[in-house]
Amino acid sequence: MDEEMEKDKDVFILGEEVGDYQGAYKITRGLLQKYGANRVRDTPITEAGFTGIAVGAAFSGLKPICEFMTFNFAMQAIDQIINSAAKTLYMSAGSINCPIVFRGPNGAAAGVAAQHSQCFAAWYSHVPGLKVIAPYDAEDARGLLKASIRDPDPVVFLENEILYGESFKVDDKVMDKDFTLPIGKAKVMREGKDITLVAFGKLVGYNLKAAEILAEDDIDCEVINLRTLKPIDRDTIVNSVKKTHRLLVVEEGWPQSGVASEIMAIATEEAFDYLDAAPERITGAEVPMPYAANLEALALPTIDDVVRVAKRTMGKQ
Repeated sequence: MDEEMEKDKDVFILGEEVGDYQGAYKITRGLLQKYGANRVRDTPITEAGFTGIAVGAAFSGLKPICEFMTFNFAMQAIDQIINSAAKTLYMSAGSINCPIVFRGPNGAAAGVAAQHSQCFAAWYSHVPGLKVIAPYDAEDARGLLKASIRDPDPVVFLENEILYGESFKVDDKVMDKDFTLPIGKAKVMREGKDITLVAFGKLVGYNLKAAEILAEDDIDCEVINLRTLKPIDRDTIVNSVKKTHRLLVVEEGWPQSGVASEIMAIATEEAFDYLDAAPERITGAEVPMPYAANLEALALPTIDDVVRVAKRTMGKQ
């Protein structure tokens, strides 16, 4: 964000505690001191209000980054995101763009219960007019956020609170000020020949760890990091399934009408004749997130779940 604000004076950030407090998760640390209160705007606790201001600013040519302390709070502003930001380009016959990024933590953290633990990936990726991104590692976050800020359309950028505390190795090209990643392109994190494991965000790491365990049983997993949920990279998914002949999708969201359901549909629509087993999915449990730590653990996918279901899909359990 700092580099894009330095590059383009039309980029600004607004949200709760992004300025004086340096961000609830310190993501905006130092930006108020560098760019001033006109471009780093603290807002009241009124998501519908400041999201509407941000959308209006985008309509008039600015490039706002609208931060939600958590995407659970974005429910207060969902009318602004969907009915205003997502639809106006179409409703104006292409004459009004909305270059805006809605960003913040999404999905389960730890011990914050039902109203602060929802995954909104399926909700927003259902909507025409939005681009939806869910980064996993530092390369994803840097390259895709810069691409999102430069994009002429509204982008929902779903981060994860748990990943804020993780470190990832990056090479020098990633640190270049003009480094971006293409929106709509997945990444094969690990090549394999026996089964395709697909996830986004934090659960990509689960799949990578599960793949290491499965390799000990001579199961060679291909691991796909979706990166973008809308537009989804159908080609990477289909080409992988055609190679491995099996599919397992993992997500934290609820099972009905989820991202995993969409990926399974893509595989059956475009690679049905290549499948040697029914596609499988692992999702969050069909319950509001429990507060108790033992119940919370039971409501979310685990690495052990990935290993168990992958073995079942391979006929080894």
